[in-house]
Amino acid sequence: MNKAVFLDRDGTINKEIHYLIDPEKVELIPKAGKAIRMLNEAGFKVIIITNQSAISRNLLTPEKLEKIHDKLLDSLRYEGAKIDAIYYCPHNPNENCRCRKPKPGLIQAASQEHCISLRDSYIVGDKLIDVETGKNIGCKAVLVLTGYGKEEVKAIKTNTKPDFIAEDLYSASEWILGNMFSATLH
Repeated sequence: MNKAVFLDRDGTINKEIHYLIDPEKVELIPKAGKAIRMLNEAGFKVIIITNQSAISRNLLTPEKLEKIHDKLLDSLRYEGAKIDAIYYCPHNPNENCRCRKPKPGLIQAASQEHCISLRDSYIVGDKLIDVETGKNIGCKAVLVLTGYGKEEVKAIKTNTKPDFIAEDLYSASEWILGNMFSATLH
């Protein structure tokens, strides 16, 4: 079984833009590429899990989303980082689908396709729905303070309490790697 780090996209890897619909506006958060490269080198599958309701709202086509993802992947490759897969939910919250975070559909699909042990995996995001997704599937959850994170941290309740709160994806990756190292010592 593989271990994975599931990453939210906007506000976690790239700068938050409400409805990112232009590939030219993709801008990595500082040290995000380095963080992902560290996870790659440690043997984690790195998989993006993202809600993209702009598609169902007719603000974005699947083809344009692919161009955004191509730009993101190119930017990460330039920094020596690799994403193993991208899963997205195109639905809006009212559609009550199984794939929109915090529901587990996207991560369940990814874990089956990539033979992932969820209990040995992590989810990192800037919203409490990312933390809730992790809790729903048995992963350790990290809330980053980039994107919406600084606002979201004020709304933490017992059922959405992250395992760790990190300044950014880089600090989240350091914590994950430290956690992995301490687990191998026991």
